[in-house]
Parts: sequence; structure tokens; C-alpha cells
Amino acid sequence: MPILTSQLFQIGAAFRNRFRRRAALVSTAGFAGLRTGKGLRRVRPLVVLILGFPLVSACVSFPGAPSLSGLAPGAGSSIGQREHPRVVTAYGGRYRDKDVEALLDNVTERLVAVSSNPRQNYRLTILNSPVVNAFALPGGYLYVTRGLLALANDTSEVAAVLSHEMAHVTENHAFQRQQRAQEAKLTNKVMTDAITDEMEAQIALSSSQISLASFSRGQELAADRIGVEMMVRADLDPYAAARFLTSMGRFGRFRAESLSTNANSPNFLASHPATPARISQVVQTARSFNVSNSERTAERARYLAAIDGLTFGDDPSEGYVRGRSYLHPKLGFAFELPSGYTLENSSDAVLAADKNGTAMRFDGIQIPAQLSLVDYMGSGWIGGLDPASIQARSINGLEAATANARAKGWRFRIVVVRLKDATYRFLFANADETTDLETDADQTLANFRRLGRSEKARLKPLSVKIMQVRRGDTVASMAARMQGVDRRHKLFLVLNGIQEGADLRPGSLVKIVVD
Repeated sequence: MPILTSQLFQIGAAFRNRFRRRAALVSTAGFAGLRTGKGLRRVRPLVVLILGFPLVSACVSFPGAPSLSGLAPGAGSSIGQREHPRVVTAYGGRYRDKDVEALLDNVTERLVAVSSNPRQNYRLTILNSPVVNAFALPGGYLYVTRGLLALANDTSEVAAVLSHEMAHVTENHAFQRQQRAQEAKLTNKVMTDAITDEMEAQIALSSSQISLASFSRGQELAADRIGVEMMVRADLDPYAAARFLTSMGRFGRFRAESLSTNANSPNFLASHPATPARISQVVQTARSFNVSNSERTAERARYLAAIDGLTFGDDPSEGYVRGRSYLHPKLGFAFELPSGYTLENSSDAVLAADKNGTAMRFDGIQIPAQLSLVDYMGSGWIGGLDPASIQARSINGLEAATANARAKGWRFRIVVVRLKDATYRFLFANADETTDLETDADQTLANFRRLGRSEKARLKPLSVKIMQVRRGDTVASMAARMQGVDRRHKLFLVLNGIQEGADLRPGSLVKIVVD
């Protein structure tokens, strides 16, 4: 677990921006565990080469990933083989479900048969992550998360994702983009060395970045077009791509609403085009084949039957987010944030934010048992600390300490609490002088508690349950059956691809979330 740096004002800004950015990118969570015994939140190794197109986030190469410079496309299989274990680890391991795996294997075979390279071998892995994501590694390594499977509503929607990723593989987009990036890097260096005027140099560099982003967007649109063409040849619904992109956008707005962010704000440097542009293209491509947008009830029923019981949200081994509460049965603690906060598990901490601009980070660290928390608070890991504000506390029989800090316009309230052999840290941050950080932090500390044996036993992971609509059922009545999630009505609509105000058809199947 990385120690907080003295640049606390940067951390505060990063908390808010990262949390909002993750919401806008349709990231339900990035989960990592607090290991039993160590009491430390595991930092997953994000030195993973992810070169395919995540339907939710941008095509990226993580820092520390090996370079593709100078490699021929045929060398991709060795890269995929080397990086595959790191990808699986970074996304919480492999998710096992025989029914879902059989369904995805079947649709993958159908798509491979009609692809531009039927001899290409593919290895599909379901990742144990609630993040809505899909991507590919060179060599035919395909990945979808269980979060994506929960959002999809039929086989064709998942096939649209897979065909898009296959197009990236067959078209060697990863290598093309890497080559263009290397060229841009060289060009930027030449421009920086040659142009003496700082403003002129920045304009030139920005132009180069926009050119690279445009090149990447072109690849995404090409993969969309090729993917739809594959869907038609495989006798799958070519309009499914538009449906899933629509669901993706709606889910992004659903996540962003709690933070008062605008998930639709344009970002022309993003490496993929805005969702409306992609939807427009895939619909036009589907129409060009004169394929009817017909109802595929049987296909939907088979898909929903396969994902019935799919784990939804938090993995059982990594704690649970339940509204404003975070509960970790293995480590035996729970806490609840004040009203207005939205919680999210990330890869290295539990994050939260409210609409007033306050951000919260929670993590765990080991410190020597003989070191008091007051002494730890003043040991130098907090920049801008006010030593006079350090105060020893005792909460629910647990040793704790609180303090305040200021740095570069940011205000911080820091809380540490000890449970067994682990120390847990809360950091609340806001730049607004009028925000009452102390009250929020103190209320949270007051709610930090041990979990009893019976409460641990009652905690179960959420799962997707398929229900048949009966006469008299409404969106409101079905949504009311959802458990363990916030804003049940809206989430029900998004998960089922249903528009506000629509009626449910008796006999149809819908997804709900239960514990």
C-alpha cells in the first residue's frame, strides 16, 4: 500500500477527479481485497498491456507495459501469453460459470467462422470484475467482465462486443497504434527541441496529440463497422451493437448522476468517439444490409437463463458496498458514511464523494503495535499537518486518532483507527472553506465497528435473478424487489434496456438484483 505523499492537495484533487471520471466511464467498481492477516488493501499490478478496445474506457497501455516497437504483428501471441496472467490478476481472477462459458464459446465460434481470418485462434476469459469492460490482447486473447455480462440483455449484444474486439485483432490495430504513437513521440521531441516559443510549442504538441487521438477513433469506428458486418454473416442481430452502446451510455449517466457530473461532456482527445457517434454508425451499417430489426425472444431467453445467478457488484472476498456502508466480513469491520456520499471500491482503496465536492479515501496499512496512533499521525506521512489538531480517540472500544491538515488550498480531515493487527485510514478532502469535514469524518468514525458473527454470516454477494413478468407487474413493483442497491427504479430500467414510462409485457423476462 503506497503511503500518502506530502502533496495532499494533489491527492484531494485526484480523489474527486478520479471518482468522477470513473463514474463517467461506466466503471461500476475496480475491486481489490484487504488481505486477511496483513490488513492491507491489495494493489493489483497494473503493468498490464491492454491493447484492445474497452467498450467503456479508452484503449490504453498501462505504464510499465512492454513496448511493441519493432515487433511484427505475428509476434502478438507471445505478448498475449505473457501478459494474460497479469490481466487476470488485475481484474480479480477468472469468473467461472459453465452455462455462461458454454454460451460465449458458441458465439465466439460463430464469429470466428465468418471473420476475415478464420484460422485465428481465440481464448476468451470472463474476468471476475463488476467493471463494465471488454478488451483484447495480441494473439487472440479476449476478455469480458461479469459486469458487462450483467448489463447485456441477449447473446447478440455480447456478440457485438466480441466481434468488435476480434476486429481489433484481425486488423492489427494495436500494432498500428503503437507505431503511430512512436512516430508522435519522435515528432514531439523534434518540435520541443526546435521550437523556442513555449506557446507555439504547446500548440504544436496539442496538434500532434489530437492527430493520434483521431487515428485511434478511426480504429474504433472501423472495428464497429467490421463487427456489425460479422454479426450479419453469423446470423446475429446487427442492431444489438446499438442497443448495447445505448445501455452503456445510460449506465454511465446513472453512475454519474450521484456525483453531479456530466457523463456526456465532450472530450475530443478521448481515444474513442462519443457514444452517439458510434450508435449512429452501427445503425447505419446494420441498415445497409437490409436486415430487419426483429424481435429475438428465444435468443434473449437463452441468454438470460445462462446469466441467472451471475454475481453482481462486489466479489465476496473483497468486502461489500451496500449503499453508504462498506462491510468486510473477512476482516470483521464495517462503517457507514453520512447521507449524500456515494461509495466505490477501487483497485487500491475504497473511494467516496458527495455532491458538495468532498472526497474520501479509505485504506489499510500495517504499523508496529507499539506505535500509538497519535505518534503515527505525527510521524511525517502527512504534509501540511496541524500538530495541535492531533487528538486521541476511542470509538466503540477501538483506538483511534484524528487530525487536520492544509496544503495548497485544500483542507483535510484525517482519521486512523486500529482493529486487531491492522490500522485503517480515512482521508476527507475539500477545497471549500465552508464544508464541514470534521462532522462528516467524525460521524464516519463513530460508525466504524466490529462485525458480529451473525452479521458476517448474513452477508451474501448480490446476484442477478431472472424473473418472468406476470399480469399486473409494473416497473415500480419489479424494481421494488431489488435488494442491496441504490436507486432501484433507475437501475432496473438500465439493466433491462427499458425506457422510462414503458410498460412491462406479461410473460417477458427481466433482470433484478437480489442478495
